Amino acid sequence: MSGGTVLFRRLRRNPLRRRTDLFRAWLGLGLVLAALAATPAALFWAGDTAHRHYARTAQQQAATRHDTHAVLLEDARRHPEPGSAEERRTRYPVKVGFTDAGGVARTATTDVRPGLTRGSTVHVWAGPDGELTGPPLDAGQVRSRAMGWAVLGALAVQGAAAAAYGVAARVLERRDLAAWDAAWRETAPRWTTSP
Repeated sequence: MSGGTVLFRRLRRNPLRRRTDLFRAWLGLGLVLAALAATPAALFWAGDTAHRHYARTAQQQAATRHDTHAVLLEDARRHPEPGSAEERRTRYPVKVGFTDAGGVARTATTDVRPGLTRGSTVHVWAGPDGELTGPPLDAGQVRSRAMGWAVLGALAVQGAAAAAYGVAARVLERRDLAAWDAAWRETAPRWTTSP
């Protein structure tokens, strides 16, 4: 039986329907409607907040990171399958030398394509501390991260509504069980006979 069928069964008049059944049905309907109404707002709010955060992060990274060329100080490993699609995706760690934004010569390890020889140059990004880092976030990365947070915001609303209904249903179920137990304690002596 689907959830909608149970909801509408609880809303119908029935001599066995308890007030808690009716309350649970209206609560479920109210939470569904509230979640549907709040989802777009949560989607927009989470996405907008994340977009502003990652846009500021990208601006700060662009202002503090600089790109430079690094020289390989050793040969990179060769890939066992030269010319393969796997080789084009594979990168190996190699020690490189580069000059940071302050003009200080540094060494670090970075991942490079297989088969590069000592003395080859590669493009790297250095942070304000002179350590190698990734490039600043681009517009596509900012957008995709903001969309991810927007989806999480929408899912959080749905999850909160489901959790609220689950907690309320559990409390009402315990209340019903306690009422049934009390009613049985009152009724049970009339059903049993003493020998």
